[in-house]
Amino acid sequence: MAAQALRSGECSLALAGGVTVMSTPVGFVEFGEMGALSPDGRCRTFDDAANGTAWAEGVGMLVVERLSDAERHGHRVLAVLRGSAINSDGASNGLTAPNGPSQQRVIRRALADAGLSPADVDAVEAHGTGTKLGDPIEAQALIATYGRDRDKPLLLGSVKSNIGHPQAAAGVAGVIKMILAMRHAELPKTLHLSQPSRHVDWSAGTVELLTEPVPWPDNGRPRRAGISAFGASGTNAHVIIEAPADTSAPPQGLPAPAPRPVLVPVSAVTDDAVAGQAARLRGYLAAHPEAGLDDVAYSLGAGRAGLEYRAAVLATGREDLLAGLDALAAGRHAPAVVRGPGRARREDRVPLLRPGRPAAGDGAGAVSPVPGVRRRPG
Repeated sequence: MAAQALRSGECSLALAGGVTVMSTPVGFVEFGEMGALSPDGRCRTFDDAANGTAWAEGVGMLVVERLSDAERHGHRVLAVLRGSAINSDGASNGLTAPNGPSQQRVIRRALADAGLSPADVDAVEAHGTGTKLGDPIEAQALIATYGRDRDKPLLLGSVKSNIGHPQAAAGVAGVIKMILAMRHAELPKTLHLSQPSRHVDWSAGTVELLTEPVPWPDNGRPRRAGISAFGASGTNAHVIIEAPADTSAPPQGLPAPAPRPVLVPVSAVTDDAVAGQAARLRGYLAAHPEAGLDDVAYSLGAGRAGLEYRAAVLATGREDLLAGLDALAAGRHAPAVVRGPGRARREDRVPLLRPGRPAAGDGAGAVSPVPGVRRRPG
């Protein structure tokens, strides 16, 4: 839905993600009564000893943007969304058995949306909850769609074996896992996997379970992965992502992003002391070339008190900062140096009205001064 909104021009940036916080024991109680909860809290995805799922909490969020916009703005691209699809089996209600044909249809639709064949995808991050009923249905759907007509096996795993089932955050967790696998060129192993499920005919297609970490080599094309997420009431989702091209250099024909100016504050208890502080800071930076501009600005802004006589240097680089500090120490005017008109008076404070707390005389609220903030006249 996020990609569709971007393509149709409804927005220029979208957020897609999920969150699960288990604030009550209801999920444990319900699945425990159904016999679908792992007694030892481990998801044995696609394993013959699978004995139920294990709950987890989590939150994940993705920023989705048109690739051309991301490149033009100089944003780092972590992955490219090649295709996606969602559907519903049309019959399920609540927590029911997954529907294999519907899962096959959503995968084929995502491949068609991506303009890819099954052999163009290297690995799939499965829904894989670790149940005796759901895992074989999903495995058979993957074998029927991805496991045919390919030279190299489809590599299959699930992050739920590592962190449990984060429910509404499971899909985004799978996407994040595969992005990291692409970056490190390695597919991690699926834990607690001793013997592939005997309820699946693994010989019907070319699919291999990730029993060990597997290098993800460069095959002369982008690395690609599919991610499945299946929800309650028969909802199915599948996305296909691929590793981006090298975006470390600005796109051809576009200028490099302009340096970002950084505000470096200097303050002291007297006007003359501001110049002395600037001189000492200048000497320190000259002796420590490893000190980064952002680190210096943050340390001065967040780590030191804002004293009464103040100045600031606006710098886009180390040389700008040194030149500004030189001017400030010598009392010279410089375009990138700003000095306060005088002492920041602590008696100038803004009244803050807190409704609901009685104040003397009117009972409407309490007025509290905010130190260091000046009040506008009138």
